[in-house]
Amino acid sequence: MLVDSHCHLDRLDLSAHDGSLDNALQAARERGVGHFLCIGVSADNASAVRALADRYDDVDCSVGIHPLDLKPGEAPALEWLLGELNHPRVVAIGETGLDYHYEPEAAELQQASFRLHLQAANVTGKPVIVHTRGARADTLTLLREAALPQAGVLHCFTEDWDMAKAALDLGFYISLSGIVTFRNADALRDVASKVPADRLLVETDSPYLAPIPYRGKPNLPQYVREVAEFLAMLRGETYEGFAEQTSENFKRLFPLARVKG
Repeated sequence: MLVDSHCHLDRLDLSAHDGSLDNALQAARERGVGHFLCIGVSADNASAVRALADRYDDVDCSVGIHPLDLKPGEAPALEWLLGELNHPRVVAIGETGLDYHYEPEAAELQQASFRLHLQAANVTGKPVIVHTRGARADTLTLLREAALPQAGVLHCFTEDWDMAKAALDLGFYISLSGIVTFRNADALRDVASKVPADRLLVETDSPYLAPIPYRGKPNLPQYVREVAEFLAMLRGETYEGFAEQTSENFKRLFPLARVKG
């Protein structure tokens, strides 16, 4: 069994499946995907991801505000976030983090929001899902300051081994997406070969970042199979063993997720 540890089911392009999310999820199940974590990115889509987790037995969700979805000048309220996290199918916090690549001018607001999400993680004990781009030093600084008692994950990892090692030393997991299959991703493949087997997750980040051979097309949860097969080959592991290990890693990191098998 595989787990797609990070997907945006409320944003999928479903044209390949007659506009049906049911069909898209069934196509993934038929390729061995047994569970999906649907990710919250804003206050506006929190109810949507919760509804999907309520609707499907093999879907859980997270709630949080992506650094690029922050309202100008306004960090989310802790009370709002804690209220959303109280839902039983909300198994994680985020995605949150820092993105200076697109909005360096919003660094202060992003940091305030990230700190708030990390505070919620300390209050609830739920793992945090971290987006980081162009903000390596500040991301690690805030994670160290938070001193979380539980693990979290750097999702869709695209940084180098030094950052991966620093995150691993803090107890974090590393999640890899279809980017690792891209032709210009040699540095990321080096990271992928070094991450300990018990700290690695796989994801699609669908509808974004479809792996080879689907690059340039809308991504779908079923394509997590391509990511897993590529990584197993890269690491010299069997696909079956890799799928089992990353699924066990997911269950360990997200203990509230209702994963069968």
